[in-house]
Amino acid sequence: MNVLQASQNTQIQNLVAYQVEGGLHQNALTINAGQRPLFDILQPIVDASHTRDRKRSPPDSACFPGTRLQVVKNVNTWARGDITTLDSEPHVRWMHGYVGSGKSSISQEVCDTSEREDRPVISFFFFRNAGDRSKIWRLATTLANQIASVIPQTDPLIRAAVNDNPALVRPDEGGISLRVRMQRLVYAPFKAAVQGGTTTGVLTQGPFLMVLDGLDECDNKDEVQELIDGMLAFFNENPFIPLRVFITSRVEEHIHSRLHVPGVILDNLVDHCSDNDIATFLHILFEDGCRRNSVVRAYTQQHGEWPTPKDRRRLVEHIGGSFIFASAVFKFIMATNTERSHPVTPMDRLPLALEMNPGLDGLYAQTLSRSRHLPRFSDIISTIALLETPLPTSGIADLLGIHTYEVVNVLVNLQAIIQVPGTDDVPVTLCHTSLRDFLTTQSRSCGFFALPSHHVRLFLRCLECKLKHLRQNPALFIDSCERIPVAAYYALTYSVNHLGLGQGCLKPLESISAILLCREALAIQPSNPSLIIALGSVVKHRASRTGSLTDFDEAISLYHEALKLRPLSHPHRSNSLNNLGAALAERHRRTGAIADLENAVSLYCEALKLRPYPHPERSISLNSLGNAFLDRHRRTGTMADLEEAISLHREALELRPSPHPGRSMSLNNLGNSLLHRYRRTGMIADLEEAIPLYREALELRPSPHPNRSLSLNNLGNALLNRHRRAGTIDDLEESISMYREALELRPLPHPDRPQSLNNLGNALLDRHQRTGIIDDLEESISMHREALALRPLSHSNRSLSLNNLGSALQTLYRRTGAMADLQEAISLLREALELRPSPHPSRPFSLSDLGNALLDCFLRTGITPDLQDAISLLREALELQPSPHPFSSTTLKNLIMSLQAMYKGTRTLSHLQEAIVHCDELLTSYYLVGHQNRAEWLLKKAALLQMRFDAAGQEEDLAKLATLKEEADQLSWYSAA
Repeated sequence: MNVLQASQNTQIQNLVAYQVEGGLHQNALTINAGQRPLFDILQPIVDASHTRDRKRSPPDSACFPGTRLQVVKNVNTWARGDITTLDSEPHVRWMHGYVGSGKSSISQEVCDTSEREDRPVISFFFFRNAGDRSKIWRLATTLANQIASVIPQTDPLIRAAVNDNPALVRPDEGGISLRVRMQRLVYAPFKAAVQGGTTTGVLTQGPFLMVLDGLDECDNKDEVQELIDGMLAFFNENPFIPLRVFITSRVEEHIHSRLHVPGVILDNLVDHCSDNDIATFLHILFEDGCRRNSVVRAYTQQHGEWPTPKDRRRLVEHIGGSFIFASAVFKFIMATNTERSHPVTPMDRLPLALEMNPGLDGLYAQTLSRSRHLPRFSDIISTIALLETPLPTSGIADLLGIHTYEVVNVLVNLQAIIQVPGTDDVPVTLCHTSLRDFLTTQSRSCGFFALPSHHVRLFLRCLECKLKHLRQNPALFIDSCERIPVAAYYALTYSVNHLGLGQGCLKPLESISAILLCREALAIQPSNPSLIIALGSVVKHRASRTGSLTDFDEAISLYHEALKLRPLSHPHRSNSLNNLGAALAERHRRTGAIADLENAVSLYCEALKLRPYPHPERSISLNSLGNAFLDRHRRTGTMADLEEAISLHREALELRPSPHPGRSMSLNNLGNSLLHRYRRTGMIADLEEAIPLYREALELRPSPHPNRSLSLNNLGNALLNRHRRAGTIDDLEESISMYREALELRPLPHPDRPQSLNNLGNALLDRHQRTGIIDDLEESISMHREALALRPLSHSNRSLSLNNLGSALQTLYRRTGAMADLQEAISLLREALELRPSPHPSRPFSLSDLGNALLDCFLRTGITPDLQDAISLLREALELQPSPHPFSSTTLKNLIMSLQAMYKGTRTLSHLQEAIVHCDELLTSYYLVGHQNRAEWLLKKAALLQMRFDAAGQEEDLAKLATLKEEADQLSWYSAA
């Protein structure tokens, strides 16, 4: 019973590109379900069921003859069993097991058995890194299409549901949950058909069976739980419905927590891992393999049976129930190995197989290590690990500029872990998705790690591949009748992706080479938007590295041109919007031009609208728009922008679960937004949430990750802020360590070097203030001077360096008394204030710092205008950060001291009155009972009251100051005790 249309090859012009089905692009037209084929309405994934072509759409799983007999029998007995009584077995069965234990093979066999017995079955095989097959939202439409194929009477019911609510078949439109989609498109139509008596003929051999394989491969854990909750609720409400659901997955908490309930049969596959199954599996493999191998035939004629029964028993024991490991061991023993330093016959390799680590990481490492000597090995393996979509051997060779036989030569020795097709036009795929995780995780793969810099290699090879084919045929990507080589199409489609993933590794000479390649290709096809974007991207990358405004201008011009070629209806318009927005946002960071930032926000908003959930690039738009709102908050101080940034980054992070390659970026961006809100509001919860986000991001960026310095810097910032809040010296020391490592990773002319210099300078100044070590202060000043030199007049962060260097010099003045240091500090702080006009969010800090420096100057020189300016500046700072702003306490203290000094000089009572009011504010809003500074400021207020009594003779002041002194004495006594 074939419940789906046959899986079709995706044809691009005349190119046959075999690949797992990718993302779905839908328009917003009203669906008239009565006039269109149901298949067109539902748009199911055609290669997700058990009827798919498993050679082209993984997993290629099947139980070997004679194996898994008992476990499959158990499942089939349950599946066909009676369901009409209260003591019937539960509707749901969950089989769980570890990687490689054969779950998908069992699911496939259960489906095939059901069809052979003429029992109705529908299925969905989830698969990670396979387009929408790892995204659960299309599950309902795919299963609904299969049900309608088996039970035609459900067709009008499904159409009616879609007519009533067209959002059921659109990506998350109208907030339609998976639970509702399954209820309206699958459960309700099936139930209505059963109640209408139209399923009698279909269900003669047993209940309807739904198989969901690899549920752990689904990206969205919340939707998985929604699916399970809705399923169990449906069966609870319909206990006699003739429907069973068989689920397989690894044991993951979000699944286990929902399925480990009384209404579900639990099958631990470990309990069914029979050594007899493994022995049968190996027996069949060796019988066939030995018959085909002339060396083994010659050996057995002289020595008898091989492997011996003893060796077979040892192999079975060593394999420990893992079919994927058993398959890998057999392939290793029987494969032709070209490495001279290793045994070359199967008999010689069998003892080595018994030493192989049965863990998959060990298997991968041992298999790869025996082939790493081959030419092009690292290049080919890293390419397979990092490709955006699989390529055949000929495509890999074309992309890398090598011969197909060189690719085959490497892969022949790796068939234990990589599926190599028999022809060079079918994609090379991995035996298990965990191999990609292994190769892209440095702590696991060590010497086999696919370096992020290999993305640069692939980017350059994509450019060279496109140019080679364009030179051969200038109309290649234009003529719809022209056959496009698979590597050329890949290069045109994905080159910019590789630049983005490896841009931190692109060297200056590589950048120049890339620009030349792009310009030559664009000269051949000047109106090709993909070629325009490629040039724009590499020019923008160079601008980011060098700060060249000329390059920024060219990149923006190119992105504008590409956007014009992609009108509203173009499926890739959102990409062009995002590219242009990114270039404008970055130019704003360099120049401070607010118009660039506003345009970027507008472009990002439009791009996000074109990428509704579950668009595969929605997280990119969320991330970009969140950063733009954060930039605008930094510029204007608008809290609504900051709140929006946090909301967008939270959603982006939810769409990037581990091991998503963009997870570290989203962790950093959400951390940045939370840290900014902490700095604005003082909410300690934001700071405490940001720190673990930064730590996780840093763990995902081990050396030599190109963005490691960014994560080091961000974590250092958060730790320094916590030190300033709590006084924890460990946080300060760790932040200094983070900043030093980040600075080492940012040598000249790295564009972020001044940021690292600035941050390390701040942390060293904090440590000096804590310990009094003069070396820290001198190094801090040196760091800030270098940072300022790297931030000329046009730099958007020049005011920050001016302010920080000024503060460090003021600290040095207080240590040495050198008036030149204080004068330089005041000059720097004045320039910083000029660069921070209202409503700049950092203006209050500049006002406070300059006021503080002028107070120091007055105390040294007695020049009254300096004191008057200090009071004016501090008052304005306080107006911009009214109590209880978390960072206003310093401003209050400085203003109190300034007003006190002014009163002493002028004897104007209003100055003293204002100082007392601010002292009350400090004690009631900041230095509450229990604060370490409360006693000191109780005594300061008492001193102010004494002055007022001496001047005005108010008796109540004497009573108040006595109370203040008594409380201060008690606090001092408790502190001493």
